[in-house]
Amino acid sequence: MIKKTSAPAPPGMSSRAGSVLAPVLGWATQLGAVRASGSTVECDDGRSYLDFAVGTATLALGHGHPAVVEAVERQVRTLMHTGGVFFHEPMLDLGEALQTIVPDGLDRFFFCNSGTEAIEASLKLARYATGRQAVVAFTGGFHGRSMGALSLTSSAAKYRRKYRPLLPEIVHVPFPSAFRLGGDEAATGAALAALRDLFDLRLTPGEIAAFVIEPIQGEGGYTPAPRRFLQELRKLCDEHGILLVYDEVQTGFGRTGDWFAAQHFGVTPDILAVAKAIGGGLPLGAICARKKITDVWEKGAHGSTFGGNPVCCAAALAVVETMKKEKILDKVRVSGKHATERLLEMKKEFQVIGDVRGPGLMIGVEFVKNGREPNGPLAETVQAKCREAGLILLSCGQAHNVIRFIPPLNVRKADLDRGLDLLRDAIRHSV
Repeated sequence: MIKKTSAPAPPGMSSRAGSVLAPVLGWATQLGAVRASGSTVECDDGRSYLDFAVGTATLALGHGHPAVVEAVERQVRTLMHTGGVFFHEPMLDLGEALQTIVPDGLDRFFFCNSGTEAIEASLKLARYATGRQAVVAFTGGFHGRSMGALSLTSSAAKYRRKYRPLLPEIVHVPFPSAFRLGGDEAATGAALAALRDLFDLRLTPGEIAAFVIEPIQGEGGYTPAPRRFLQELRKLCDEHGILLVYDEVQTGFGRTGDWFAAQHFGVTPDILAVAKAIGGGLPLGAICARKKITDVWEKGAHGSTFGGNPVCCAAALAVVETMKKEKILDKVRVSGKHATERLLEMKKEFQVIGDVRGPGLMIGVEFVKNGREPNGPLAETVQAKCREAGLILLSCGQAHNVIRFIPPLNVRKADLDRGLDLLRDAIRHSV
């Protein structure tokens, strides 16, 4: 439970924001957070909310997990920053810890500050290591907003508006969406046909440095790629000397019920980009790659002043150790199965739910009309009613018609069921 303090909540944070913040950054709510613990956030309107947004899938262990807080406090007192001048134990300890959980063969790391930076580093490494320039991404993917990452992003045209020209030699092909294309096999067939057309008509395989894909699209709609498609993509990469890059910024660190979606699908990339949950709430990103790839990345070819900050690395190490100690992956599988079963019951009850998809606690609930037509306004209404009732959820998808169900990985069953109850009530009062 959140401990009350005598300090009053700052009044009107959203109104104050207008006088100091550039309006470019969008906020999912107009609420101001005052303090938080576990799955609960106390806001400046005097109410407490059940937080199933968790910093956009960042707070894997919820708000203020004691182990993470203790690690941060201890590290701040010892060493706060070195800026690439000195080695430090937290970075080395974290690298060694990551070697025990990442897919086999990914044993070298570069630390940065965010998911966008991890994607930028992956792009640079892929081009540097292969000597090739072209990169293939998939429609609906979201990879960040800096110019290189934005060139890969295609989840919404608004992200690219007024920023062209973007990075050259980036090509997009259709993502295999099973719900939209009639099942995994149909989606896989269509996507593979598009790749054959790419090779025949626009770009020979020998020009391609990398395929960059989210194994489960995040911002694009919480849409998993079919397992067979990822297997075939791996084969194409091996055949033509192309690097396979997974963007696991949102899927990584237990969200799927495995450490990474790569392990869930059983298909290992050459480069794995991670961020969000790795830092336990602090800014940290990383790329994980094969030694034979990073060995050709010469000193000074890339860098980061704040990447691998000691405090952030200490927090990340606490996340990994706590997830192992508390057997969080087992809990995610149990909680995810329970949540999915209840959401599928809602799908039977409400025809406006077209699909419930995703492993573990990365579940997308797609709202539709006329069968499969996206229904963004309804999803927005449901989201607003949930917020009014005390539950914070985020939406995604090109039409913003998919509600993300992403509670903390260690969410208590009582909180999980309360959130599901509030969601069901919101749907019932919206249709």
